[in-house]
Amino acid sequence: MNTDEYRNDWSARAPRPATRAAAPRPETPARAPRRSRRRVIVAVLLVVLLFPLVFGGWLWFHADAAIHRIDAFPDYPGRPAAGAGTNWLIVGSDSREGLDPETAEQLHVGDADGQRTDTILIAHLPDNSTAPTLVSIPRDSQVPIPGHGRDLINAAFAIGGPHLLARTVEQATGLRIDHYAEIGFGGFAQMVDAVGGVEMCLDQQMHDDKTGQTLPAGCQELDGAQALTFVRMRYSSATPRSDLDRVANQRRFIGALASEASSFGTLVNPFATYQLADAGASALTMLESDGLGDLLSLAWAMRGISSGEVVTTTVPVTDSSAHQWHKQRASELFDALSTDAPVPEDVILR
Repeated sequence: MNTDEYRNDWSARAPRPATRAAAPRPETPARAPRRSRRRVIVAVLLVVLLFPLVFGGWLWFHADAAIHRIDAFPDYPGRPAAGAGTNWLIVGSDSREGLDPETAEQLHVGDADGQRTDTILIAHLPDNSTAPTLVSIPRDSQVPIPGHGRDLINAAFAIGGPHLLARTVEQATGLRIDHYAEIGFGGFAQMVDAVGGVEMCLDQQMHDDKTGQTLPAGCQELDGAQALTFVRMRYSSATPRSDLDRVANQRRFIGALASEASSFGTLVNPFATYQLADAGASALTMLESDGLGDLLSLAWAMRGISSGEVVTTTVPVTDSSAHQWHKQRASELFDALSTDAPVPEDVILR
């Protein structure tokens, strides 16, 4: 074996030095999970920010479409000219339309046919810094009804609906009515239930001799049926002035309801907001020219009733029967409203 062959044979059999294993590279931190977390966070933020806008926009159009509309009030010879501020005619109708017998029984409203007005209010929203004013017109006020002689003012609604009632109110007060809002029994009760009830504090027990319903003394949450009993009650020892006490209770409750509806807890709760808007809109009647913006302005102003920021009064009358208006004091009241002047303290009837 020559030298070259020996070297090759030795090289093939000689053990080779161990190869050093390459050190493992440190793992690169996973970026995908971090990106996923960022995307989730961004998506959540977008939902949180956009949901109120999308929900609010949808609810606005939904509510606006659900409102019942009537034609604008027609002009007529001698109609009062527009004065300062804005005047709303607010009507609580006792129509049972749309109420099934079971619901009517739960609300204790009976089964009378047709429609009348349990509530007639003028809400005046001034253009200046004068406080808004909410004026009750007793339903038994005897006034001239155009084309129908002298009668109780709620007969105007029964005879000719919103148009005749508005004309009757305009001619009796000298105020031009700019906006109109009407709600029935069922819608009122549903709105109260939608906000989870409204707290009222009663100085004494209220028992309605006509319906047999009783509201205990003390502070309590009134549900829709109980609230309807409260604002309609006038045959009770707790309402010795009959309709005058009833309209005062109506104004008081409207303020409490407006405050509850505009509270933070209601506005941030989409379910409560939807139920309130849906119940109110479906039971509400407005003029074709009126929009939700007008209605919200009214509701926002009326929330000041509970805090005393709204002047509340009844048209001055000569006695507790509320049949006859006190001409001089009533004239002073309506003159103040037509000019956005403060209502004189001596004409305020609570």
